[in-house]
Amino acid sequence: MAVTDEAIDRIKHMIVSGELRPGTRLPKEDDLAQQLGLSRNSLREAVRALTAMKILIPKQGDGTYVSSLEPHLLLETLSFASDVSHGQTALQLLQVRRLLEPSATALAVGRITDEDLARLRSILDRSTAAGSPEEFVRLDMEFHSTIVAMSGNPVLSMLLQVVSTQTQRVRILRGASVGPAIENAHRDHEQILAALACRDAQLAASAAAVHVAGVEQWLANSLGTGGAAEPPLV
Repeated sequence: MAVTDEAIDRIKHMIVSGELRPGTRLPKEDDLAQQLGLSRNSLREAVRALTAMKILIPKQGDGTYVSSLEPHLLLETLSFASDVSHGQTALQLLQVRRLLEPSATALAVGRITDEDLARLRSILDRSTAAGSPEEFVRLDMEFHSTIVAMSGNPVLSMLLQVVSTQTQRVRILRGASVGPAIENAHRDHEQILAALACRDAQLAASAAAVHVAGVEQWLANSLGTGGAAEPPLV
């Protein structure tokens, strides 16, 4: 194991064991290096890496602190992986979305209000009038994220944001026949909204699953791992 990796693991152990709690200031560099049996250079590299992971937060003139360690904060750093994903990696992320989003949609059924339904209706109406693929994707994401937020589980919401970012969706849409793809998406969105309006959790989950599976199948086809290609649903 590289020295820097060892340093990272040792600091993580201090956090997991409770020796360093969320919001706690790290000991002075010299003291912590001596405590962990590390060089100052190795410790600095470890702190930089953990800061990039949002595990540690530097405060100018006041030292370095353990972050809140809230899941949504730690997951934010993974969004970049989705932004740059191509090929099989993008397909694997869509598979994860297909596993999570139907369950989130079903959970939303138990919490959705008439006001929520009106908001979703407004989003779909605006997406119908979208003037560009980018605007459509933005409204598409607003539609899905609004539903997922109704599940009442912010970790689930963040996970779905990570596996399906706006950048990734625009890339997939541009790889297809945009007109038919958007038409298919509108159709599926209407089916999801209708199921939510009926307060039918099973139907809502099924509609969401079909919707995401359409994107996944198109991408698999484009990679040569599926059947005949169809326009994707974003």
